[in-house]
Amino acid sequence: MSLSNQTRHWQALDAAHHVHPFSDTAALNKEGVRVITRADGVYLWDSEGKKIIDGMSGLWCVQVGYGNPELAEAGYEALKTLPYYNHFFKTSNPYTIELAAKLATLLPAGHRHVLFANSGSEANDSALKLIRYYWNLKGRPEKKIHLSRDYAYHGVTMAAASLSGLTPMHPQWDLPLPGFEKVPTPYWYGAKDAGYGNIDADAFGLLIAGKLEEKIRELGADHVASFSAEPIQGAGGLIFPPATYWHEVQRICARYDVLLHVDEVITGFGRTGEWFGSHTYRIAPDIMAMAKGLSSGYQPISAISLGERMADTLLNANEELVHGYTYSGHPVACAVALKNLEVIEKQKLVPRVKTEIGPYLQRRLRETFADHPIVGEVRGVGLLTAIELVRDRKERRFFPDPGNIGTLCRNYCFNDGLICRAIRDTMVLAPPLIVSEAEVEEIVTKLKSAVDKTAKELKKA
Repeated sequence: MSLSNQTRHWQALDAAHHVHPFSDTAALNKEGVRVITRADGVYLWDSEGKKIIDGMSGLWCVQVGYGNPELAEAGYEALKTLPYYNHFFKTSNPYTIELAAKLATLLPAGHRHVLFANSGSEANDSALKLIRYYWNLKGRPEKKIHLSRDYAYHGVTMAAASLSGLTPMHPQWDLPLPGFEKVPTPYWYGAKDAGYGNIDADAFGLLIAGKLEEKIRELGADHVASFSAEPIQGAGGLIFPPATYWHEVQRICARYDVLLHVDEVITGFGRTGEWFGSHTYRIAPDIMAMAKGLSSGYQPISAISLGERMADTLLNANEELVHGYTYSGHPVACAVALKNLEVIEKQKLVPRVKTEIGPYLQRRLRETFADHPIVGEVRGVGLLTAIELVRDRKERRFFPDPGNIGTLCRNYCFNDGLICRAIRDTMVLAPPLIVSEAEVEEIVTKLKSAVDKTAKELKKA
């Protein structure tokens, strides 16, 4: 395709000066980036004028869609009124105060205290520090091991990446750090491939929860500080836990006095059809991290909320909490986040995801791929959906070299103007909560075309 002079100019500048996250820099610079210049609703446009439907809400975050004027105005007013001030000098500001109070009305029961940060990675890193501080205050400093799951994603700081179970994230940085251990994930569709046979989902949920108990006993409960988990594993491939899993996990954590750290960075703010994934799965976290949908991605902001027992201990320590960031509770970010929550409530987006557009998306994808030869499973909750591409749908056999087929399908999607993420060979969708039925149809049609082209390419091979 012939590119405009402006696009080529931006590509050259980007290659010369901009280092991209999660990218092969040399390969990307040779290929040239796609330059996104504007967005509205569920659509993006690149510098060549091509219209793209965003099936991933940016990075799981643009709940209210792009170009919302109310959020833009809230940010502008805050920039004019109080563009910045910190919380270090015994000060606060109305935006931060009101946002913390608003969150307390939406969070799981007992979560009434909030610390602010700037990203999901920072929130989870902060949660780990607070967990360690809690056990120190309790006179149990030996409780220092953090458990998490295979395929987990909790961020990219040294601690959050160590907590993550996506192993390709580790070698470059000599991670994980000491004190981080993994347990199996409740990935039922992959159970047969992993050697568990044709176990049913409920039995598998109990079995995998039991692996957590085995690991705690192996390490010694006196050494285990916490178990960290996403209600639904996002970047690990949209792994939805069997119905039996979370109840058993909570029983185990309570039995061995292990703090439950729930990562709601992807599942928070209406994505599952409830305000939080913890509501969907009836989880009672001791500490919770959130980001992304908190501001619909319009401003960088994240938060950590404390359950009752952690709050009672940490907030009554009678000593300085030596933690915080320059931009913790940034007034402009908080103003935008506060307006974002107002818009989500005013437009009734959370119940809409639960009873209308979420079920519509799930039904249309299941209908469309019911008999597709390379689709093994369509799974989803709310506006989170995964389409599992497989070599043998009857035997639940995956393709060799996971990621190659998914990348092929993703590229077909991108070329046809659909952003759909590939995680290994799983195609993942998480459109904005405002997506319409007509836009769902466009997404489904484009994805079906890409999967068909992928299957045709496999036949040639």
